Amino acid sequence: MNTRETVDELLRRVAAGDPEQIAEMYADHVTWMVNWPEGDYSQTTPWIRHRSTRSGMADHFRLLAENHVPDESSAVVSTVLVDGADAVVMGELHYTAKPTGRRYVAAFALHVTVEDGLVTRHHIYEDSLAVAGAFARP
Repeated sequence: MNTRETVDELLRRVAAGDPEQIAEMYADHVTWMVNWPEGDYSQTTPWIRHRSTRSGMADHFRLLAENHVPDESSAVVSTVLVDGADAVVMGELHYTAKPTGRRYVAAFALHVTVEDGLVTRHHIYEDSLAVAGAFARP
């Protein structure tokens, strides 16, 4: 698959929600980055942690799903830009935090690199303030 086909399939699998199927789109080793400030988020947002493997990606998507209300969570993709092996997916997350019941909307940009039909880079830039606010405990 070329870069666009790989990204389209990744987005289809993310929408379907099976963490193992999503992880199959990633290489054995992944360059991972989340643009959150430094800190330990394991108590409030456990999916925000360093990842570098395919199994880590499955864990990421599993924890993400477990901490959001399924019927009140979606991502809206507005743009996909492709330049060779790189692609940027832009859109909005519309989620409800399961622990607090708070809804939030967070803009995002996902930069991926595709090699041999697998994602080797996953850099996500998102509105971390909106996410953190939805999960903040009083």
